Amino acid sequence: MADPQFHMISGGPRPVAPFSHAVETDGWVILTGQMPTDPEAPDAALPEGIEAQTRQVMENLEIVLQGVGLDLSHVLQCRCYLTEFERDYAAFNETYQSFFPADRRPARTTIGVTALAVGALVEIDCVAKRP
Repeated sequence: MADPQFHMISGGPRPVAPFSHAVETDGWVILTGQMPTDPEAPDAALPEGIEAQTRQVMENLEIVLQGVGLDLSHVLQCRCYLTEFERDYAAFNETYQSFFPADRRPARTTIGVTALAVGALVEIDCVAKRP
């Protein structure tokens, strides 16, 4: 097993806790859960609503993936966390699915939680694999 590499992506989302954007070993890349913060304005208010927050989270995941030379097509699994599960699940799914072709969607778990960092409605982490 190769030594793990700990990646902090220049221009990536500002961490809201002590973590690496991604950790990689043996071609597996594990991305820390991303929040709906704007990397160019990390102190700005979060986007309004689940659709806008989901888009920002997915765009932040794309930034981290690009920083390690990958993209969403390399994602094999996502874990999604929603603070308002019953209210937001359908709208979340509509936005989330627009980032993946229908025949290449990663495995996924979606969990309702009581709260997320920075008051977010959604957080997503993922596992990707180098080809």
